[in-house]
Amino acid sequence: MTRFAAIDVGTNSVRVLVAEVDGSSIAEVERDLVITRLGEGVDKAKRLRAEAVRRTLEAIASYHEKAVGLGAERVRIAATSAVRDATNRHAFLHGVRERTGVELEVLSGDDEARLSFLGATTELTDDAPYLVLDIGGGSTEFVVGDRSVDAAISIDVGSVRLTERHVRHDPPTQAEIGAVRSDADAAVEKAMTVVGTSAQTLVGLAGTITSVTAIALELADYDHDAIHHRRLSVSQVKEVASRLQAMTSEQRRSLPAMLRGREDVIVAGAEILIAVMQGLEFDEVLVSEADILDGLVLDALGR
Repeated sequence: MTRFAAIDVGTNSVRVLVAEVDGSSIAEVERDLVITRLGEGVDKAKRLRAEAVRRTLEAIASYHEKAVGLGAERVRIAATSAVRDATNRHAFLHGVRERTGVELEVLSGDDEARLSFLGATTELTDDAPYLVLDIGGGSTEFVVGDRSVDAAISIDVGSVRLTERHVRHDPPTQAEIGAVRSDADAAVEKAMTVVGTSAQTLVGLAGTITSVTAIALELADYDHDAIHHRRLSVSQVKEVASRLQAMTSEQRRSLPAMLRGREDVIVAGAEILIAVMQGLEFDEVLVSEADILDGLVLDALGR
């Protein structure tokens, strides 16, 4: 058996998975995340801010050190929407190489979609085809397929991007929520032209969806096992979204399962989820803790 690590550098967070590989299966050794908000201001300026870069490079270096300390023989580091969009990304790539010795992979939207699908569906036995929905900070991926990808699209709507674009008050006004929802609805309409409406199971990934699930379940602490492969109805999602919209960021931060740094963007993320469920007529979403991190590991192994 060997150990392999993947680090996902997203618009809102940096995450790590250290996994033990045995044949065609992987077993989680360590999974963690920290919110660094690398994509702060990128939607408008198309540049990575110096302080956000500093925070994120520190997180990457720390996770790389942890992965090596846990015996990882190879560490794969991949970046998504914020780095894709930034005109000054080359300095960031240099910073990652300097601190870790690893070449940062800047994933295309198609690659991000494919890897998310791979990670999320490997162990599924639910009705296929699947629509894998990955709501990130800067982009949202829609991927449809059975055991391989049939069609995919990455759209530049995400929890951070839509919050920065439309939300100016805390709590947000109904007009601001309406503007977020309008962009989300437009994204769903665009996605439908690519992924269609044939999927039988909606599989939801990433922090917005897992956090909404934790709140709906009224968990005292974030519990990976309680959330993984939990089914959440559209009515449950709407109820949580309504509660979050009425709260200030400080009030949301006090919720037991709310990770600090997500409280100000989760309202926009929840609106994206509702737009997808309503627009594509899904009564429920199957929530997965397996995602692009798992996909990065499986992909490197040729699975």
